[in-house]
Amino acid sequence: MDNQAATIWLKRFCVFSVLLAFCVILLGAYTRLKDAGLGCPDWPGCYGQLAAPETPDAIEKANAAYPTMPVDVAKAQTEMTHRYFAESLGLMIVILALITLFTRKKHTLSLWLPGSLVLLVIFQGLLGMWTVTMRLFPLAVMGHLLGGFCTLGLLWLCVLTIFNKKNPAPTPIAPGLSSLALATLLIVFCQILLGGWTSANYAALICPDFPTCQGHWWPNTHFSTAFNFLGGIDMDNPLAFQDTAGRTTIHVMHRLGALITLIFSILLIRSAWRYAPLRKVAGCLALFLGIQLALGISNIVFSLPLHVAVAHNGMGALLLLTLITFNFKICQVKEQQHG
Repeated sequence: MDNQAATIWLKRFCVFSVLLAFCVILLGAYTRLKDAGLGCPDWPGCYGQLAAPETPDAIEKANAAYPTMPVDVAKAQTEMTHRYFAESLGLMIVILALITLFTRKKHTLSLWLPGSLVLLVIFQGLLGMWTVTMRLFPLAVMGHLLGGFCTLGLLWLCVLTIFNKKNPAPTPIAPGLSSLALATLLIVFCQILLGGWTSANYAALICPDFPTCQGHWWPNTHFSTAFNFLGGIDMDNPLAFQDTAGRTTIHVMHRLGALITLIFSILLIRSAWRYAPLRKVAGCLALFLGIQLALGISNIVFSLPLHVAVAHNGMGALLLLTLITFNFKICQVKEQQHG
């Protein structure tokens, strides 16, 4: 395989893997929101079978094996669909790593990226198993969600690297812009983490009003309960660990995180607009940020509509990818300035 063919195949696998990872994130959100995380009470099969039981004989057999968890065909199908997509993504990442390994002298993609992705996918499989075996233990659920976003981010970094084109005579970038872009990326990552914790603890609807929460600007909170990540680990129903004050605290902190994200993103967009190589990315960030805020408020006002909540997860992923692109382009310009 010559250099050009190797690069073409890498580009194809990288792009397809990004699209598949994005679909897995949306399917994961859909599965949680449909309360289908335990649609299959075992792992990796479903009620001891390779696929979700659908026929009367398969359902009868499944109910006999798990008498305390009768089959809900729709939830079982939803859970298994998510698993099939996740397993396909894992296979794609392994293939990507092998192509990178055997053609490493013919392209610019470093082996550490696909190698890290393989390790991350293995850990994601363990988190998926623990999510089921630990009965939706919130830390496992949040970790699984966060792992999905990290997988998507690393795959996007592969795409940026393999499609990288240098801009001629770039405009020098102010030193503070690099720090601001990195800080905004970290803030968005933390906001995704807070969103995952909110979702894992079913705290999205604990504040039914906006901009206040339960009629107060600062309602009753309980931080030691809200962010006790190991709370409920020995309980049959780990979700029962959080009380109303704990869930309220989680929700309020997610709102506060959204405000901080908005402030830093506006500062970044304003600072980056003067640089031509960053203007398109800044425009995308502004667009995605506006949509995300509208989706977040709609989740509260309209009591978490399924399509809006799934879109909120997807837009969070797009914000993450946009900020990764921001930082990649800034590093690219800085390298050219010093090169």
